[in-house]
Amino acid sequence: MSLIGTRELCSSLFLIVLVMIATIYSVEGGSNGTSVFDLLPTYRLPSGLLPNAVASYTLEDDGRFVVDLDRPSCYIQFGSNLVFYDRKITGTLKIGSIRDLHGVQVQRLFLWLGVDEIKVDLPPSDFIYFQVGWISKRLPVGDFREVQSCQDRKSFQNRIKQFLGSQNGGDEPVVDEANISHSAQFAL
Repeated sequence: MSLIGTRELCSSLFLIVLVMIATIYSVEGGSNGTSVFDLLPTYRLPSGLLPNAVASYTLEDDGRFVVDLDRPSCYIQFGSNLVFYDRKITGTLKIGSIRDLHGVQVQRLFLWLGVDEIKVDLPPSDFIYFQVGWISKRLPVGDFREVQSCQDRKSFQNRIKQFLGSQNGGDEPVVDEANISHSAQFAL
């Protein structure tokens, strides 16, 4: 192979590698400005399904995704529903739905239950549906249009203390903070 042929081959390989890196970078929300919050509406889902604490995300061609948060945990109140987001959220993104969802839990009564699927009506309506095991919950889609801020574990603990204090006539409750986590057995 001549020197000119070697240079052309190296240039071609270099361009292929650059294109591959640029493709990976743009899928993660890189230089093209596509954030996960811009991506969700292209799948007819509201931007506010995820918290403001997204550090990065990847999306495969088949719709499988991974979202990494910039903190170990995140709590958000949507209406009467308290939702917990794990540091890593995975699932499969399709038009109008997120399936095989892991890393998102909702508090119902005294239990934390994993959200398995989220879907909207096509054509769009005013509702969004959350599948938790065999139970489906319909909520106003408007609750999820705006991206919400996370509360950390400490803020959540303080809310539990305030709630318990208000239930005791204002007396400071005795709470074992070591046992308060996203699987805490308190209803807010």
